[in-house]
Amino acid sequence: MVLGKPMTSTLDESTPDYPMPRARGCPFDPPPALRDLQRETPMARVRLWDGSTPWLVTRYADQRAVLRDSHVSADMNHPTYPRQAPGGGTLSFIGMDDPEHARLRRMVGSAFAVKNVERMRPWVQRIVDEAVDELLAGPRPADLVEEFALPVPSLVICGLLDVPYADHAFFQSNSKTMINRDSTPEQRSQASGRLAEYLSDLLSSKMDTRGDDLRSRLCGRIEAGDLTLRQATEMAVLLLIAGHETTANMIALSTLLLLRHPDQLALLRESDDPDVARRAVEEMLRYLNITHGGRRRVALEDVEVAGQRVRAGEGLVLPNEIANRDPDAFPDPDRLDITREARHHVAFGFGVHQCLGQPLARLELEIVYRTLYRRAPRLALAAGIEDIPFKHDGFVYGVYELPVTW
Repeated sequence: MVLGKPMTSTLDESTPDYPMPRARGCPFDPPPALRDLQRETPMARVRLWDGSTPWLVTRYADQRAVLRDSHVSADMNHPTYPRQAPGGGTLSFIGMDDPEHARLRRMVGSAFAVKNVERMRPWVQRIVDEAVDELLAGPRPADLVEEFALPVPSLVICGLLDVPYADHAFFQSNSKTMINRDSTPEQRSQASGRLAEYLSDLLSSKMDTRGDDLRSRLCGRIEAGDLTLRQATEMAVLLLIAGHETTANMIALSTLLLLRHPDQLALLRESDDPDVARRAVEEMLRYLNITHGGRRRVALEDVEVAGQRVRAGEGLVLPNEIANRDPDAFPDPDRLDITREARHHVAFGFGVHQCLGQPLARLELEIVYRTLYRRAPRLALAAGIEDIPFKHDGFVYGVYELPVTW
């Protein structure tokens, strides 16, 4: 390699397929092929499900540069946007560019502002306390996913949107279909349609009986002419799915990880310093990276990434799981260390499309970490890790079940 010369792959029969499989027995680590590319060929062509060959960007600094570049688009309707799967719409504003992205995002952004989320702390704490009460009062062993990890964020997002929690089986089932790699386009479309119809009906019923919830605010935007019913429905679907799927998977997967690292769990359980839990949240987000499939972008004009010319219309895939293991950004990146300062990770993205709900996700995880492990100090796995079903078939990574005892 010549110093300063970009390291890129050629587009030939050696172009790897993406996503890449994880190594057997390493459920928490990125695929070895991604590690090799980051080290040797940080700008590589990969082949997607439809035969397209976008650029795979594996280094932390390069991903952040792409995510803040206004010449790179998140528009899912762009003809050469590198989609994760066939079919699908724009996923509301997250699949758009400014100014429409910013306009729609502002409609719900204040609900997730840090100061407003912090006011929810007592309410979220009650939800977590009651969920722990029910878990500990129930039979052993228990499935932590069904008995705790899914209910907590589902109750939170249902409360924010004023969606009946009694319907959780319906929206959780359809969400799973939408984020499963093995679902057909027809199955995804049908699941999306069912959720859209459900939430559209809830929005319509709220027009004359408003409260202080996010669904009421969306109705106000419809009445003011800022949103159509369809746009508000798409937002509600996005918030409902993202509001429970990602956090639920983080709760279960991070619990499994901590049980496999008892020294780190002891640090978290035994400290009264709230900063320890906050740092643990950031390290877990960095280390686990539950959103799989890579953030997707398309170049609107010729741009340069890592010294490589990316031509207008070419796609880019940015797998955050390997960026967050970049040794140039995180020393000794494969070591779990809840005392490190890892808040600069890209688990929530970077730039104008950073995850809207990240303050709420951080709050929920912090409260769970400070509550569950103290109230269940003898929490332990009730199955071998080889028997735990991981979500290798999902766009959101986690475990389908987590048998625990105490």
